[in-house]
Amino acid sequence: MAEKMKVEVWSDVMCPFCYIGKRRFEKALADLPFKEEIELEWKSYQLNPYLETDTTTNYYENLANSKGMPRAQAEAMCDQVTAMAKTENLDFLLDKAVVANSFRAHELAHFAKRYGKQDQAEELLFHAHFTTGENIDDIDVLKRIASELGLDVSALEHALENKVFEDAVRQDIYEAKQVGVRGVPFFVYDRKYAISGAQDATVFRQTIQKAFDEWTDQKNSNIAVTEGPSCGPDGC
Repeated sequence: MAEKMKVEVWSDVMCPFCYIGKRRFEKALADLPFKEEIELEWKSYQLNPYLETDTTTNYYENLANSKGMPRAQAEAMCDQVTAMAKTENLDFLLDKAVVANSFRAHELAHFAKRYGKQDQAEELLFHAHFTTGENIDDIDVLKRIASELGLDVSALEHALENKVFEDAVRQDIYEAKQVGVRGVPFFVYDRKYAISGAQDATVFRQTIQKAFDEWTDQKNSNIAVTEGPSCGPDGC
């Protein structure tokens, strides 16, 4: 049995609720005595795989066009999300956000996973997209993030140019369909329980505790043996 209980999170870097959900999950996990026994794994998901990166398009205009609504309504929706993010001490500056396809960002996350820095990569990608208004589809931006993580920038550039992690990203997206992901964030605990959306930290905490208790019981369970005639290394 695995030494740590796995929590898998299907997420897209361009999803504001994924960043908020990340914070709430972290808040839920922070005070639990067994937090070091939890293994977090980020899984790739694309809300709009056909989105073309366009640095000339305003975030609000793109949202309005994709949803078929007036720009004022799109701005009001963004204001609500920004206010929600603020409660988790996240600064969303959506007027600066770049409309960008997230596939390369997911490739970076898989690259970072190889070196045990996937969670840190996700954090920097979210921050780049929602707070500093950087193009997460730009190789130079991704190289800068890799450098900040202490990763080999040349190796990342080679991986992106040769699509080394393309299959890994697509496998996550395919697996999402098998698991039943219809929206992100989608948290799966030990492949037994799931939480959809940026739920309150209390909901996350309760589910982590329940899944961990069951995982621990299974890990520590002993098989009851009824003895009878048998043979062993020393004879019968």
